[in-house]
Amino acid sequence: MPDPQFIHLRLHSEYSISDGIVRIDDAVQRAVADAMPALALTDLSNLFGMVKFYQSARSQGVKPILGCDVWISNDTDRNRPSRLLLLAQNREGFRCLSELLTRAYRENMYRGRAELRQTWFDEKSTTSLIALSGAHLGEVGQALLAGNADTAQAAASRWATLFPDRYYLEIQRSGHVEAENCLQATLSLASTLDLPVVATHPVQFPTHDDFKAHEARVCIAEGGLLADRRRPRMFTEAQYFKTQAEMAALFADIPEALINSVEIAKRCSLTMELGKSMLPQFPTPSGMTLDEHLRERSQEGLAERMAVLYPDAAERDLRYPEYQERLEFELGTIIQMGFPGYFLIVADFINWAKHNG
Repeated sequence: MPDPQFIHLRLHSEYSISDGIVRIDDAVQRAVADAMPALALTDLSNLFGMVKFYQSARSQGVKPILGCDVWISNDTDRNRPSRLLLLAQNREGFRCLSELLTRAYRENMYRGRAELRQTWFDEKSTTSLIALSGAHLGEVGQALLAGNADTAQAAASRWATLFPDRYYLEIQRSGHVEAENCLQATLSLASTLDLPVVATHPVQFPTHDDFKAHEARVCIAEGGLLADRRRPRMFTEAQYFKTQAEMAALFADIPEALINSVEIAKRCSLTMELGKSMLPQFPTPSGMTLDEHLRERSQEGLAERMAVLYPDAAERDLRYPEYQERLEFELGTIIQMGFPGYFLIVADFINWAKHNG
């Protein structure tokens, strides 16, 4: 098999609710058909498709790369956030990305966007993440398009410091006028700062013929009308799953940008353990197993419940064997299935809730 010419590192699937219609299995099949040995899933502000993508890619012999297209808050103008593409190099990177997104959803929502703050990268180790600049939608690209070369250089240097040897200036030829205008300025900046460039293609739909269906999806998400000529056109007909040959032709003048997409794919090796319960260890009294502790707690609970159901001691003693038999059946089933830890954890949640309103 010949060496790959290009790897897709930017793809919005159907899990990018507002702007993606690519089905995960279809994307993986297209990678297989094009002999693309790896593929990235980088949905907008979420990792919801991770399990399905990981399983589908692995089953087809494609190396899964997990990442996310994230919003970065602009404190000067909250209505103009920038974008950054983050790719997990390994499981630690995936965990780091998950924590950053969780924090964004909990602490920094703005107009429906879960935004990351640049300061968070100062507080958290990012050694297991690779960052791509976001092309014309990123902070660097926006500054270049505005003609602010010094601002762009400062921003690129800052991100490169946050992601040493793991920050790439991203270039695209996606049909957007801004993308091509930004490209030449980005190449000049890369030369000045000695930073690597990488070519990506923002995949939003499977084939060229799916553009209209994708536009309909965007209109539904934004409450717009397809026939409205005044609505903003955020996407182009070129944003389909291009083959390696198409990308090689598109960037024939910048071959190193294609090579870097392959090199980035080589740097990412995520392995996940799926299909196995990952419960925390529930603390038990010294020397007591989970099974024994569950039995003890259950017997205590039964005694308390029986006192409420049957206040009369004689009647309670008479009915106790019946309830005890039922409890033993339930406990036997739970223990046989290996779920005592699960039930103890859930009981802990419930008891805490009862005592805390």
